[in-house]
Amino acid sequence: MRERIRVVRIIDRLNIGGPAKHVTWLTAGLNPDEFETTLIAGTVPPGEGDMSYFARAAGVEPQVISEMSREIGLRDLVVIAKLVGRLWKLKPHVIHTHKAKAGAAGRIAAMAYKWLTPAALWLRPRPCRIVHTYHGHIFHSYYGAAKTRLFVAIERALARSTDRIIVISQQQRREINETFGVGRPEQFCVIPLGLDLNEMNEGGGLREEFGITRDEVAIGIVGRLCEVKNHALLLEAARLIDRAGGSPRLHFFVVGDGHLRGALERQAREAGILDRVVFTGFREDATSLYADLDVVALTSLNEGTPLTLIEALACGRAVAATEVGGVVDILGARREARAGFTIWDHGVTAPSRDAEAFARALDYLINRPQLCREMGERGRAFVKAHLSRVRLVNDHEGVYKELAGIVTQDVPSRNAQTVA
Repeated sequence: MRERIRVVRIIDRLNIGGPAKHVTWLTAGLNPDEFETTLIAGTVPPGEGDMSYFARAAGVEPQVISEMSREIGLRDLVVIAKLVGRLWKLKPHVIHTHKAKAGAAGRIAAMAYKWLTPAALWLRPRPCRIVHTYHGHIFHSYYGAAKTRLFVAIERALARSTDRIIVISQQQRREINETFGVGRPEQFCVIPLGLDLNEMNEGGGLREEFGITRDEVAIGIVGRLCEVKNHALLLEAARLIDRAGGSPRLHFFVVGDGHLRGALERQAREAGILDRVVFTGFREDATSLYADLDVVALTSLNEGTPLTLIEALACGRAVAATEVGGVVDILGARREARAGFTIWDHGVTAPSRDAEAFARALDYLINRPQLCREMGERGRAFVKAHLSRVRLVNDHEGVYKELAGIVTQDVPSRNAQTVA
């Protein structure tokens, strides 16, 4: 019997967000007859929301390295040493890192594991392949100019020792490889996100819980309350709509939590719209809430391909988003540009940081409920056809088999997986 391919997956933390679901689905979903897979994760800091419950529900029990988290510090040396120790025990054929922090510590540990062997004297490292996935990137909108240049330099150096770089959209590939000069074109493989369609529930009782009737318009945004998500833009757009005589039937739901919650609540209060804005905090039933919304918003300054928008489309909801990262790759065909915003098959987009354009885009959808429903249905069909969890797992299995040297007829071309 052929030896199973051992895959070790490393992520800094299982906090609320798409990457935690992504690594869980991959860890749980690989064919057990062909793969032996282990997930290594760090700890979630207070205020971010822990999604370990999601992994446990899928039958995944991560090996935890408590020193590994988002923050950078001297304890990262401990993290690297512990990772090397785990790798020696697990003897992986493929080491797959996810996100920036684990991508750095994990790939350094992977290189140490490969070369800390007597065979290195003859320039023969351990036969192990290194893969990294960019769910987003930190090359703008996170840090100041000096720190950003440092991180770009680090990523360029790490790319030299990476066998395959996985990105989740063509737009992200262009940005990382062509704009910021990370990696070589032949290293890249575009694998779009996938979604567990069985997880999407119809109706979570959000309207009933907060007393919102069916004839009132509900706009929701889902995500951590942190700077890069830029929730302040949504609140400013809401203020502009209200000042222009927006509908009294309009309500905004902010689903998620984080260190900016107090500041955002003050902003809503000072703008005179606090009675229209509901801050729900973290919700374990977040995927069941989309069905109670009319429009799902995203106001980020930087994204990969946002899982929240894919979840919204899977529930048949039109979306309004800033034009960042891979957002436009999931919005279908471009219909027309109008008053500073763009209309697509599945929703509308506006330039990042432009509250007035975002307000006009939202207002366009609010006043066209039938069009919203049509956009949502087109989006639902798109997700079912292109963005399933099964396809996500199959694409990764093909990459792992290719790297492990196993020839299969259905191995995807390293540049063939794109969003139509």
